[in-house]
Amino acid sequence: MMIDFFLESLRTSPEHEAVVSSDFSVTFGQLTRLIGAYEKWLDAHQIPEGAVVSFSGDYSPGSIALFMTLARKGNIVIPLSQDSSKQFAEFREIGETEYDITVDGDTLELVVTGRKAYHPLYTQLREARQPGLVLFSSGSTGKSKAIVQNLEKLMGKFRQPRKAMRMLIFLQLDHIGGVNSLLYSLANKGTTIVSDARTPDKVCEAVERFGAEVLPTSPTFLNLLLLSKAYERFDLSSLKLITYGTEPMQESTLSKLGEILPEATLQQTYGLSEVGILRSKSRSSDSTWMKVGGDEFKTKIVGGTLRVKADSGMLGYLNAPSPFDEDGYLDTGDLVEQDGEWIRILGRASEIINVGGLKVFPAEVESVLLSMPEVNDVVVYGVGHSITGNVVCAKFSLAEELPLRELKKRVFQYCKDRLPSYKVPGKIIITDEPTFNQRFKRMRREKV
Repeated sequence: MMIDFFLESLRTSPEHEAVVSSDFSVTFGQLTRLIGAYEKWLDAHQIPEGAVVSFSGDYSPGSIALFMTLARKGNIVIPLSQDSSKQFAEFREIGETEYDITVDGDTLELVVTGRKAYHPLYTQLREARQPGLVLFSSGSTGKSKAIVQNLEKLMGKFRQPRKAMRMLIFLQLDHIGGVNSLLYSLANKGTTIVSDARTPDKVCEAVERFGAEVLPTSPTFLNLLLLSKAYERFDLSSLKLITYGTEPMQESTLSKLGEILPEATLQQTYGLSEVGILRSKSRSSDSTWMKVGGDEFKTKIVGGTLRVKADSGMLGYLNAPSPFDEDGYLDTGDLVEQDGEWIRILGRASEIINVGGLKVFPAEVESVLLSMPEVNDVVVYGVGHSITGNVVCAKFSLAEELPLRELKKRVFQYCKDRLPSYKVPGKIIITDEPTFNQRFKRMRREKV
């Protein structure tokens, strides 16, 4: 099993620093011993191979060790982040969890649910005697979808050696990006850095204190970092690579990042929970054009939308029909522009605003509005209109207090020479609420 490859990596470098934060520092050897102790704990509590097990607990030696232990024991793992604590009951019900574990430091607390998980996808994993992973979509357009991965195949992507890096983990273990970052770090004898909180100051403090070389994050968080000016309060010179994904990058944000962190390479990444994280290469640090693929991926563009086929793609959804076509390709829903082998993500097809038959991409409008000095953040989406079908709506978080009438005037003046008239926001909202969700993705929809 691929888990043995990871464990061998830990055993051969027992003194290497595996995970570090302001609260703990654990070597590969200590992590190995913790995995051994958890194996005995699972046996003592009679948790069988193939059982569906959820665990709640954000990045810590305990949660990382438990994740690896459950994989080794052939369980179907459902990691739950505290970010989604209000949905724990929903996720456990959809996932048919048979055992729920809470990680508190090194201590584990168990609840036997009495459920029996009979889903055909689970049967498929059990018959193959391979571990599984269940992740949940963000549920931005409705009920969350439960995505079932073969964890053995997912881990297999990391057999090819890559460069060891000191990586600050940003996305949690319940996100494909977080799982990908952790497995990369463990497989390549890297060091996983955990910040005390996912705020600009705490992330930058951890970068400085622990010499982080890689920061994988989202465009929304990078915009927050710029607004906070935390880069002026902490030394970020150790950063060699900043990767960003999960949503389109605003070009204005990318340009500012290049100015304040000229020594760091800025690289766009691309992936989905359904297919995993594709290998990517940005045309340059200041470009939103990239190549995507890799040995285990095939891509094609149909009707302007990117489709992906992956050797390590998901087995399916627990609570929705399979989205793959007859050739095994997934329609990602991401509209792209193509220039030879390079592509540029324009936005989700479901988020495109149709104004009188003309398409408006929210990220393009956001990029312009974010350049306004009075704007902290902004999210753009469409709302219904009796004449044009839809109109562009912009919800603002402001750096200074302004009456709505004055903001509308400034937005119109600022946009009139920068955007075609149909892209200029026709509806403007000022909000004190976050414009992004717990995964630091902009919420491009109107609350109902």
